[in-house]
Amino acid sequence: MTQPPPPPPNQPPDPQGGFGAPTPEPGYGYPQQAPQPEPGYGYPQQAPQPDPGYGYPQAPPQPPQQPDPGYGYPTQPQQPQQPYGYPTQPQQPQQPPQYGAYQQPQQPPYGYPTQPQQSYGGYQQPAPAPSAPGGRKLSAQLQIVIAAVVAVAVIIGVGIWYAGSDGDGKDEAKGTGGTSQGTDGGGSGDTKGIGGGGKEKAPANTQAKTAFNVPEPKVPDVTDVSGSWTTDKAYVKTGVNSVVAYDIDKGTVLWTLPLTGQVCGASRHMTADHKVPILFEASKRVAPRYYQLCTEVGMLDLNTGKLLWSTSVTGGTAGDQKVRFSEVTLSGATVAAGGTDGGAAFDAANGNPRWKPQANDENCYDLGYGGGEGLVAVRKCGPYDSQYVMVQNLDPVSGAPLSQYKMPTGVKYASVVSTKPLVVAADVGETAGDGSGISDFFSLDEKTGKLKAKITADADQYGARCRSTKVESCSQALVGNGRLYVPTEEHEGSTGEYGDETNEIIAFDLTTGRTLPDKADAGDKYTLVPLRMDGGNLIAYKEPPYDKGGRIVSIDGGTMKETLLLENPGDKASRDMEGDFSVDYSEILYRDGRLFMSAMMISKPRASAPPDEKKYVAVSYSTR
Repeated sequence: MTQPPPPPPNQPPDPQGGFGAPTPEPGYGYPQQAPQPEPGYGYPQQAPQPDPGYGYPQAPPQPPQQPDPGYGYPTQPQQPQQPYGYPTQPQQPQQPPQYGAYQQPQQPPYGYPTQPQQSYGGYQQPAPAPSAPGGRKLSAQLQIVIAAVVAVAVIIGVGIWYAGSDGDGKDEAKGTGGTSQGTDGGGSGDTKGIGGGGKEKAPANTQAKTAFNVPEPKVPDVTDVSGSWTTDKAYVKTGVNSVVAYDIDKGTVLWTLPLTGQVCGASRHMTADHKVPILFEASKRVAPRYYQLCTEVGMLDLNTGKLLWSTSVTGGTAGDQKVRFSEVTLSGATVAAGGTDGGAAFDAANGNPRWKPQANDENCYDLGYGGGEGLVAVRKCGPYDSQYVMVQNLDPVSGAPLSQYKMPTGVKYASVVSTKPLVVAADVGETAGDGSGISDFFSLDEKTGKLKAKITADADQYGARCRSTKVESCSQALVGNGRLYVPTEEHEGSTGEYGDETNEIIAFDLTTGRTLPDKADAGDKYTLVPLRMDGGNLIAYKEPPYDKGGRIVSIDGGTMKETLLLENPGDKASRDMEGDFSVDYSEILYRDGRLFMSAMMISKPRASAPPDEKKYVAVSYSTR
């Protein structure tokens, strides 16, 4: 079997996009057609249209004295039936209403417009007195009956509104009248039971100070130093041919683990007792090529600095050679690594292989895996010029697919944002055009493999990022509460001044794909960057303006209200040091009042750099 050439390198990051592009499938609170809402059950009937739609008789009703009744109209005009809360007497109907639509009442329940007809200058036209079909006045007795029914409806409507309020006349859950029917607490604008439960609490003093920094090591060429973690006692960071742990408060070195070569892959997931899988090279890089194959898989104990086991495998398109990997993850007791040679899995306790790449007639191979609560494979199949992508939810022990979903035509790569619930991102037909790797998110049922919702993420509007050639590399996109949270691109703030850029974090319902009404505003001159979920809350970094320090905030996943947890120093030296860590090319960790920012790539010093220039591979801030 011929091995396809490696995928192209990742494109450069996108330029700052515009803001305000319409959401493809708006959620509750964003009307589909603002001038004329589509009537549903109990909604006031719109004025009759000359061109009837589906459900109307093709010919005009005969005779005019006996209009063809629709649903909700009385069959005998002299003895009308009255549906609950609404009088059914039509007001000189010329054609019957749409199926399921009730006639406009004289005074509908609380919260509905009193008359759907045209208004002028904001003044609503008064409703005429109710009349029977044919324009005849209703009898006094019938008007009394109608008035009584409407009064009951008003009382019930107000009672329902009051039961859902906080007692101050404010609805405690904005958008509670939404029509989307989601699950897991994320099906509508109702925020009851959503958000909260996070471990991160605001300290008495949110003003942080610089705790320590780690000088950048000297390297002869560009070197990947991705990988950083925290424990109760240590901040652990990838170094040069090593992994180093620093005291979480003082920054003193706790331990150093030398490796045979450079770390070339690091899991974002760890075990409950702080063990994490890594990839590393079998030998050190040497000039002039300064490159080695990424073939070794190991399990690192972050508490002790011990490499518990390391191994490599052969097979697949690599044949008798060691399989090359590009990323590694963890799910339960399984370590899984993938790349263009295929995927393999190992027992997290001892490194024994669970499966390894196998040649097959369909030219299929596991490009990579998403870990965490589940284990999901992104699998490529077919000849190079007509490949397709499968997303498979796997049994973590056997590797057997539990469900699968074939990505649409035009998808070359897919990235796993979350395994439970299962959400993947892809650039369909390479239409994103901004290097983000995302044109759409796909919400999938991990049990059946069926598509629940496709969420289009316009590149000019949304700011999440995925490295398209890696499966578990997405940033600034979080999943929780049955929702997908993404930031918008930066746009001009309220003042319109130079440098006054801001953005928001918005939420999509994973069942319907619709946007939800509440959002988190960064505020003028700040930019929100989602980092991780904390229970039902979001932890986010607020990239600061030029004259202030950055902030860490907790955002309630339901109401989207933020709480300040930490603010960095605003002096020039601190701002300059913080500004060296770009949000798109840095790792940002926050835990228990401590913020860690670290580089993912380092390079040899610039020839023009001043001799006293100080560069750091990591910096820590603390409120403790």
